[in-house]
This record gives sequence, structure tokens and C-alpha cells, in this order.
Amino acid sequence: MNTPSLTPWDETQARLRELADLDGIIGLAHWDQRVTMPPGGAASRASQLGTLSTLRHERLTHPRLVELSETLDAGDDPARVAALRSLRRAVRQATRTPARLVSALAEAEALTYNAWTEAKANDNFAPFAGPLTGLIALVREKIAACRENEADAYDVLLEGYDPGTTVASLDPMFARLTEGLKTTLDRVRGLPQPPPLTGRWPLEPQRALHKRISAALGYDYDRGRFDETVHPFSVSVGHGDARLCAHLYEDDLLRGLTGTLHEAGHAMYEQGLPQRWRGLGIDAAASYGLHESQSRFWENVIGRSAAFCQLLARETNLSFPDAPVRPSQLFGALNRVEPSLVRIFADEVTYNLHIALRYRLERALLSGELPVAELPGAWDDGMEATLGLRPTKLSEGALQDVHWSSGLFGYFPSYTLGNLYAAALRFTMEERVPTLWDDVARGDLSPALGFLREHIHDKGHLLDAPALVESVTGPRDLVADLLAHLNQRVSEAYGV
Repeated sequence: MNTPSLTPWDETQARLRELADLDGIIGLAHWDQRVTMPPGGAASRASQLGTLSTLRHERLTHPRLVELSETLDAGDDPARVAALRSLRRAVRQATRTPARLVSALAEAEALTYNAWTEAKANDNFAPFAGPLTGLIALVREKIAACRENEADAYDVLLEGYDPGTTVASLDPMFARLTEGLKTTLDRVRGLPQPPPLTGRWPLEPQRALHKRISAALGYDYDRGRFDETVHPFSVSVGHGDARLCAHLYEDDLLRGLTGTLHEAGHAMYEQGLPQRWRGLGIDAAASYGLHESQSRFWENVIGRSAAFCQLLARETNLSFPDAPVRPSQLFGALNRVEPSLVRIFADEVTYNLHIALRYRLERALLSGELPVAELPGAWDDGMEATLGLRPTKLSEGALQDVHWSSGLFGYFPSYTLGNLYAAALRFTMEERVPTLWDDVARGDLSPALGFLREHIHDKGHLLDAPALVESVTGPRDLVADLLAHLNQRVSEAYGV
């Protein structure tokens, strides 16, 4: 990049815009891999992603950008202060990771993902074990390269997703939360269950329902699109292009809808990020945990509320007039507390117990305490000890999640952090938007989205997530907030 006439800050922004462009292309390649790519393209896509990741790494570790990160003066401009903090963090980690390792990780992740899809489809762990073992070896190599003063090796991975989060903070949080969740489970044990929503839900009217509901939330289809895939996800290809991908179930309407609410929450966060900071590197989510708070807010805080069920009933009956549903019927079905084997289908109360198990297992995998070959058995034992259920097939056990096949070690705690933030945002929003639930019941979700746009989305990465959330909510006990939210929902659904 030849930039002789630019000021240091202008040059930095030009270089960061180039990195953002590469991120968008990488995101597009991942979207294509999961949505439209034929199976025969796996090897080529792995090579392409390796090349793109290497190119991105070269740009991020370019001597001139490293020099700029060390010499720039942000002055008292809050955006520049945040941009410089973010840049230095990214450069520090990138310069410690050899380009060879970056390419090897990208290729291994692509190949391991394809091995996972095959293994899951055939209920056979063997095709996955070898690629996963190789990928874990590369992740360990990255940890060793990047580790500096971190007390625990796992902290290196956490820093990449939720800066400031450590094993020392997660362990007591999970312990306290687990104890509270088990108390909540005890409250409903033995009580009559709200009935599930049963029936057959043809896919074509389902698609229309998913699109209407996501649009009602505020998802902008002029800047996004709806596709179907094996595992729901969302991806940003750049400002103005945030895509959501869903999985529909003909025999379970709510299972697919909650997934779409979740992914729409992610995509709406991307659509609300501040374009004015493009080129500063802070036109981005403050952390992955905060990103999960936005998806969990719409999926759970709004999506499982009695008020939202009034809107959902109207829209569902529009798509399926021959199988009318009542708001109370939907509310009961959405808030059943019933331990299940699969995380993405878990109720709100048991969901974080799934995360706590994965947190323990992936730390054991990375430390070498748990060999990959023993993962299925350790998973099954952990599920039985945690929720009293034992998987009978791998798609409901160790192969159910896409994360490890994609190299996302250290990501799972972000889900629980997201739930904690979402609960705090709920109680704060109720205080500041007194008509919130009346608005939702009428089908007007703009006050809720407007609050998030103003206080979360538009702030980008001006602050790290804990500080940003506290700037909105004030000091709060996040574990207490989440438990209060869950206990209130249980009381409403079970009448206790």
C-alpha cells in the first residue's frame, strides 16, 4: 500500500479498511461453504480460506502498521483512543502468531468442519477424530505463541472473544450460576408441564412466517437475506450485508423459530453498528459475549415473553389458519423447563448447564487431560451427571455443535456471558421504557430495538463489553439478574 501523502491516522484507517474488506470476503466464503457450496469444493475452499487468512495476517503484521500502532497519538478523542487500544491488541496477538500457523489453522478448520458434517450425518466419530486432533494441536501451538502473562492457557483464547474474561472469573461465575439453576430446576420438578406445541408445519408457510417475524423485530431485508442451512448462523459480509441462516423443522415450529430469533438478533446488531467509525476498527461488536447478548435478548427476553406470544400467535395463525394457536399455548410451550440433550433446543433454565459442561470439556481437550478419542464418552458421562440424560447418538452428544470443528475453542462461555448481559439489559429497559411489554404485545418492537440501537449497537467497540454494559445498566449483580429473570419466567409459566 503506497500512502505517501496521508497523515498517520488516515494511513491507519486505509489499512484497517483493507483488513475489513478481507474480513468480509472471508465471511462470504464461510457463508457459501455452509449454504451453497457443493461437497466437492471442500478442499479448494480450505485452500482459499488459508490463502485469505495468510493475506490478512500479512496485512495486520505489516511493519508499517506495527509502527503506526506503536507511535500514533490518540489525544483525547474517545474514538481514536478506543481504535488504538483495539489495534494494539490485534497487532500484539497477530505478531506472535507465525503466518504459517495462520494458514494451517484456516485450512485445518475448513477440513475439520467438513469432516464434522460427514461424521454427524453418519453418526460415526471416527472420520472426525483425526482432523479434530490435528486442529487441537494447532490451537495449542497458537496458545503457546500468544501466551504472555496469562495465568491460564485458556485465558489466551478468551482474550480473543471477550477481552478481560479469565478462567479466574469464569470458574466462580459458573459455580454460583449452576447452584442457582439447580435450585430453579428443583422448583418445577414434579409440577405439571405446560403442553408442547405439536403438529405438522409445512415448510413453505414456515419460511414466510420466519421472514415476517424477523422483519417485525427490525431485521432489514434490504441489508440482509434469509437462507437455510444445517446449523443456524449469521454472518456479516460488510456494512449493508448481514445475513441470517435458519433451519426449519416440519414437526417442530418453535424449534426453528427460536433459532431464527437468535440469528436475527446477531444480524440486527451488525446492521446497527456505526458506519461513521469504518476504518477505525471499532465499527464492530464490543465482544462475542455482547454479540450473544443481542441474540439471546431477542430469542429469550423478548421471544419467550407473554407479550411477544400475542404477536407470534397472530402471525402463526396467518401462516397456518387450519391449525390456530393461542398466545397462552405458545407461552407455555416456549417456557417448558425440561432437560434435553441438545444445547440449541434447551430451555432457558438448563441452557447454561450445557455451556458449563462444554467449558469443562474443551479445557480438558486443550490441556491434554481428555484425549479426543475419549470425548464422546466424557460428553455422555457429563450430560448424565449434569442433566440426568445420556445421549444415544452422536448428533445429540459430542457431534451436536459446530464450534470445535470450526476452531472456536474458548467461544462457549460467550453464550453465558450473553445471557447475563441480556438479563441486565432487560431490567434496565423495563425501567426506562415503561410501555415496553404493551408495545411488544401490540407488535411494536421498535422501542426495544431503538433502546439497543442507541445504547449498544451505535457504540460499536468504543468500550470493552463489561464497561459498555455497565455504562447502560449501572453496577449490577449479573448472576442475580439472570436468576431473577429465569425465576420470574418459571413463576409465570408454572404458576408458582
